[in-house]
Amino acid sequence: MRHCLLSAVVLLGLFSSACSHSSRTPNDAGTDSGPPPEQTDAGTPPPGASVQVPVSVPEGLRDFPFNSARSLTVPPGFSVSVFARVPEARFLAVAPNGDVLVSQPDQGTVKLVRPREGQPPEVFDWATGLRRPHDLVFRTVADTTWVYVAETNQVTRSPWQAGETQRHEAAVLVSGLPDSSLPELQGRYGHELKNIAVDPAGRLYVSIASTCNACLSDTQSTPERATLYRYGPEGGEGQLFARGLRNAEGLAFVPGTDTLWVTVNARDNIAYPYDDSTGQYGKVIPEYVDNHPPEGLTHVREGGQYGWPFCNPNPDSPSGLEQMPFDRDYELNRDGSVDCGKMDRFDQGIQAHSAPLGLTFLTGTAFPEPYRPGMVVAYHGSWNRTQRTGYKVTYFPWDAASGQPGAEVDLVTGWVSPDGKSVWGRPVDVGVTADGALLISDDQAGALYLLRKQ
Repeated sequence: MRHCLLSAVVLLGLFSSACSHSSRTPNDAGTDSGPPPEQTDAGTPPPGASVQVPVSVPEGLRDFPFNSARSLTVPPGFSVSVFARVPEARFLAVAPNGDVLVSQPDQGTVKLVRPREGQPPEVFDWATGLRRPHDLVFRTVADTTWVYVAETNQVTRSPWQAGETQRHEAAVLVSGLPDSSLPELQGRYGHELKNIAVDPAGRLYVSIASTCNACLSDTQSTPERATLYRYGPEGGEGQLFARGLRNAEGLAFVPGTDTLWVTVNARDNIAYPYDDSTGQYGKVIPEYVDNHPPEGLTHVREGGQYGWPFCNPNPDSPSGLEQMPFDRDYELNRDGSVDCGKMDRFDQGIQAHSAPLGLTFLTGTAFPEPYRPGMVVAYHGSWNRTQRTGYKVTYFPWDAASGQPGAEVDLVTGWVSPDGKSVWGRPVDVGVTADGALLISDDQAGALYLLRKQ
């Protein structure tokens, strides 16, 4: 879409909340209770991925791509094994009894994976016939453990019973979420899969991502898209919580608080935004697109506005990838009708086109020290960068004093061939088992891995 002029009425409706606030750290966000005592300053980051190890694959799980020997690079003292094979494995959730739920959007299914001692796990069709299920959340509210399932058009929940292999009757909490079935979209919705989180009070947060790369229509739809909405513990009418998040994935709360963090997939094919002597103004230049705009890792405040589609984070300022200022988007904000100085900045940028998806905090888990506390993010990987990026799992130390992540450290790499020409796996989500292993889902290899300290 070319340059659009926004009327004063549209600007007032879209950005009145953003114009009265500046970017804040999580502990400034109103009712946050602050990090729990376990969290300490990030300090010196722990060792990153530096040792190449073979991927251990049990008998019976060695179909492609594991019909050939595979290896990954991990921190010293860690191993990687294939835990289960789940075709197109997307988001996962670890149940209180150790079972693992895994979504398969294109199959309309959620699998239940049950560990077995000394042999591959059992795999059950826990729920079928769903509309592209994606994110999964376990949450105990008022002595009942619930399982929340996000489909493209609704969010449902059901009570969890240890030992079940099929889902109990599910209640619809939120219905009518926009997806590709909308007549106006004619079957096209680039990011219709839904991600969710549930806060300590039982309120449900739903990411309604953009339908497009960059467009004005999503800011004028009902409900608005490229947003987060919040619903009550029993569903009901949704409240617009934050805007300008093109595709928020990996929703997760800082343990012990109501501070929500997300990963953000930024736009593609950005036009060069500077009217300078280079002669590149308004052109899509691969060398510029490769590193602009960065993806985001950020806390989200109520009433926040995070820029899309009018403003893009700029990694080229002295602050680098931290608290990046915004540039005007050439296509949709060339004349500065939207004040990018009023937008909420991402806390942390991530290399453009990395496609960060799943996010989990390690606080309160059994994952080994010194990685606890910290957060782990799965990068699904680029599709349009000159040189591939992403395709890995990264670690961010956690600084309790600032409520901010520290410098990024690679945790698992190696799904890309050394020459960068081929990829055999794409990480999606991460979680931690009761005995301290990191679960990693991979929708290209159709696998769940275990990263474990020896």
